[in-house]
Amino acid sequence: MKLPRACSLFALVFSSTSLAESYVIGVEKLAFAPHYSIDAQGQYQGFARELFDLFAAHSGVQLSYKPMAVEQLLPALLRGEVDFKYPDSPNWAQAQKAGHNLSYSQGVVDYVDGVLVAPTRLGQGEQGIKRLAMVKGWTPWGYQQRIEAGAIELTYSDDLRQMIRQALKKDSDGAYFNVVVATHYLDNLSSRPGALIFDASLPHDRGSFQLSTRKHGQLLARFDRFLQERAEQVTALKARHGVEAHIDSELIGVEQWKRDFIQRQKTKQGQ
Repeated sequence: MKLPRACSLFALVFSSTSLAESYVIGVEKLAFAPHYSIDAQGQYQGFARELFDLFAAHSGVQLSYKPMAVEQLLPALLRGEVDFKYPDSPNWAQAQKAGHNLSYSQGVVDYVDGVLVAPTRLGQGEQGIKRLAMVKGWTPWGYQQRIEAGAIELTYSDDLRQMIRQALKKDSDGAYFNVVVATHYLDNLSSRPGALIFDASLPHDRGSFQLSTRKHGQLLARFDRFLQERAEQVTALKARHGVEAHIDSELIGVEQWKRDFIQRQKTKQGQ
């Protein structure tokens, strides 16, 4: 029996939807705005969500997001419980990844991890850092030798908010974190905008967040092409969320009027 036209169209749409490629991206269950965060309903949001949704629409695939504790995410990828992990880098957790053939996308977004200090401490050098505030699980790249020598004492916090509070109470000489994320928190989620700023004269780490997978290298290649073909849209998305705000400047993430003020203060000090 021939199906009515409406039924045929419905069957075609249903069939296309059901046959669409479907993948799960394992993501960090972490407040890491403007890059990403989890809302009150447990939904993944922020720059990364919008970028991956844009890729899904562009490529005709279905993507879902599985927020997980940071320490659980890599094991989930290696066990095949998620198809992709974001963010990732071939430089991270190399011992855990040994023997596993992981593939990585090109850099999705650049980042800088470094020490934020009070404006009055800017430029005092490594010798001015005796106590360094950290979030548990982070590695202070560039400071290992002085830490092992006992010249720097680490004070750990459970999250960014607690770490910033430690630094503002002067319980530490600086706070080591992702500079854009820490600055975003200070400017938008706390009552102390500009209270800490990045000191580019201190050791810091630059890198890129990447998308990783064990089995889906072909989709990863499509994602890389998407980043190239839609470069204008991706750049506009980065600018709207501020994920690379002033990343090539010593005053990463600092609003322009604050940058001008700091520059005037430096000029006065040099007179």
